[in-house]
Amino acid sequence: MRQVGSWAGRVGTGFVRACVVAVVGMLIPAVWAAAVALGIRWGPGNPWSWLAPLVLVCVGTPVLARPVCRTVRRVVADWTGTVIPDGYRRAGPVTRMSTGYWWNGFGYERTSRDALLDQKWRVRWGDPANWRDLRFTAVVPFTAGLVACLPPAGAAAAVVGLLQPGLAPRLTGVLGAVLAVGCAPYAWRPLEPVAVRFLRPSPAMALADRVDELTAQRADATVAQAAEIRRIERDLHDGAQARLVGLGLSLATAEKLLASDPEQARTLMREARAGAAASLAELRELVQGISPPVLTERGLVDAVRALALDVPLDVGVDADDGLRLDPPVEAALYFGVCELLTNTVRHAHASRAHVRLHHDGVGIVVEVEDDGRGGAGARDGGGLAGLRRRIAVFDGTVEITSPAGGPTRVRMAVPCESS
Repeated sequence: MRQVGSWAGRVGTGFVRACVVAVVGMLIPAVWAAAVALGIRWGPGNPWSWLAPLVLVCVGTPVLARPVCRTVRRVVADWTGTVIPDGYRRAGPVTRMSTGYWWNGFGYERTSRDALLDQKWRVRWGDPANWRDLRFTAVVPFTAGLVACLPPAGAAAAVVGLLQPGLAPRLTGVLGAVLAVGCAPYAWRPLEPVAVRFLRPSPAMALADRVDELTAQRADATVAQAAEIRRIERDLHDGAQARLVGLGLSLATAEKLLASDPEQARTLMREARAGAAASLAELRELVQGISPPVLTERGLVDAVRALALDVPLDVGVDADDGLRLDPPVEAALYFGVCELLTNTVRHAHASRAHVRLHHDGVGIVVEVEDDGRGGAGARDGGGLAGLRRRIAVFDGTVEITSPAGGPTRVRMAVPCESS
């Protein structure tokens, strides 16, 4: 009985999936058939009868091609677990130049709106993937779409035949029912190999995507470097430099008062010494913000443990012993942990956090979890989006899991070897 129920479930699921594949695969041929029917309805005697069908085909096909291909990728991923990268060209950042114009990767525009609109159309219609999608929409109706039509066609024949009197129609209905039931579990399956064969990005498209990704990463690194330089300049100007200027004035005044008012001179010397100590402390803090000495001397694990002691939370750290990485990777992960723990203190309302560092055989994995209120996400211009861009420079990934109510868990993974 259980086997019968399992078989019936497979038939029902397969029939529904076959119907979905038939609708999706035959959508564009249906547009072509509608164009032909419209031309026939207008009649061959009308000299303009070909215009509307031609416009319908030429406009409807490219407009529907990408939604059809996106739907096919989604159902293949849901039904079989096979993920087919789309390979579509991504729009780059729109940047305002010093001249006031906006650069969108193709040209300059006066406003950001014009730059985004121009970029959208250039990326959409200049994408080589459009030809791949059109090729797929021409292939799928005669392969997976045709096979997927068998179960619904058999079911339709069964309904019509069994409702008609006579032996021959009923025999046709029985054969249609057998065809529908027998093909249903398998009729949708040709969609996967056809989609993998005709929808995957070509090597040239994959290479172009990689070039675009590296270009965006270089731009992000350049912007981050410029912002860091400005921060250092601002900290030096507003902090240590101002104290050192004051220190110089105090020493000059003390020098003048040394003969006439030694007590006042000694007071100024004490203030100057205190100012020198404060300037030295600010310089040390600035240097630690650039490259913490504990990170350089003892590595990522000890640097994270030292950081956990300074965070006003209960932070636990678990790490593999002897974990050492290249300095750039260690610095990126260290400041990533700093960003995450800072967000935990400021926004999560958490009472404790946990950091785990380990090598999974492919690369270094850093997981930061807290018991806060959740709801964190990588928003444009936010700290998590910036963290994702910084880790992507090393081909790393950042996965954020933060349901409402918590907990929040962020996983940073960078492919590398551990020395």
